[in-house]
Amino acid sequence: MHYLEIVGLRRAFRLPGYATLSDVGMDGDYVSPLQITSRSPTGPVLVAYHWLDAPAITEENRATLQALGYLPTIPFNQVLDRALALCGLRRADVYLTQAFHLLPPKRSERVPADKVAASFGAITMHEVQGRRVVALGRDAAAACRRHGVKHIPADHPSARGRSYDERAAALAAAIASAIA
Repeated sequence: MHYLEIVGLRRAFRLPGYATLSDVGMDGDYVSPLQITSRSPTGPVLVAYHWLDAPAITEENRATLQALGYLPTIPFNQVLDRALALCGLRRADVYLTQAFHLLPPKRSERVPADKVAASFGAITMHEVQGRRVVALGRDAAAACRRHGVKHIPADHPSARGRSYDERAAALAAAIASAIA
């Protein structure tokens, strides 16, 4: 499936109670805003849980999100950038996406597994076809398993309990395994 067709699938996907990228003024010719800087056609696919929650799309964050597609200061991105550096990679060398392509209405809100599965089946499945996949966290790995996507499981970069450097080293090992 052509990339812009997948963008169309993302634009059409809706679930009650969840915002779309259009709803928050972040629609663009990408499946995920992460792909503003991370849309390698040949590098490994890193599948996260979801992009952001709706309250994070503030005027204060908007310029950064429109330029980069992510917030560099949050733990997820600090750990990811360290892991990529350990692998000698940049964001442009990987394809970043997520299992759930809508925005939860509250900060750190859990999305029910059936809703993640619906999004993954409608959108993410088409992005990962024939690609090397690293699932970032339990929810992304569960979506991959549910849809029969071969993947390398990795801890979510925001998972607590270890230092940023320890998390980055573990993630770098998973990414290196996907590249090998």
